[in-house]
Amino acid sequence: MGRSQETFNKKDQEKKRLKKRKDKEQRKEERKANSDKGKKLEEMFAYVDDEGKIVSTPPDPKKMRVIKTEDIQISIARQEAVDPADLIRKGTVTFFNEAKGYGFIKDLETQESIFVHVNEMEFQAKENDKVTFEREKGPKGSFAVRVKLIS
Repeated sequence: MGRSQETFNKKDQEKKRLKKRKDKEQRKEERKANSDKGKKLEEMFAYVDDEGKIVSTPPDPKKMRVIKTEDIQISIARQEAVDPADLIRKGTVTFFNEAKGYGFIKDLETQESIFVHVNEMEFQAKENDKVTFEREKGPKGSFAVRVKLIS
């Protein structure tokens, strides 16, 4: 008598494969049963109650408040015009490389180190020079512009 060609390992793998297929089919049926596709439009509505929470029940008409569309503000608040004198800051040149043409200014108010390029200066800079400057934002951080020497 010959031995069966199916080994224990082959039978075990076949059982696992069938079980996996069965589980996948079962999950598919569960998804179909719990699907929102067949629901009515009213069942899919969500409401916001008077506390701002999302609920599934519509609000009580007796508690509703009438809001005029003119009272709804969609834009941002206007900013006050900035005085140009407030933009000018004072600082000290802490480092300047004349060969490469850049350096750093330490802001006296914030103690922040701000990058400065020689093209933004109206004078030949040295370390410990007192300067006035305006600060602008760039892609790599803030930098000083319109740098002038305080005499």
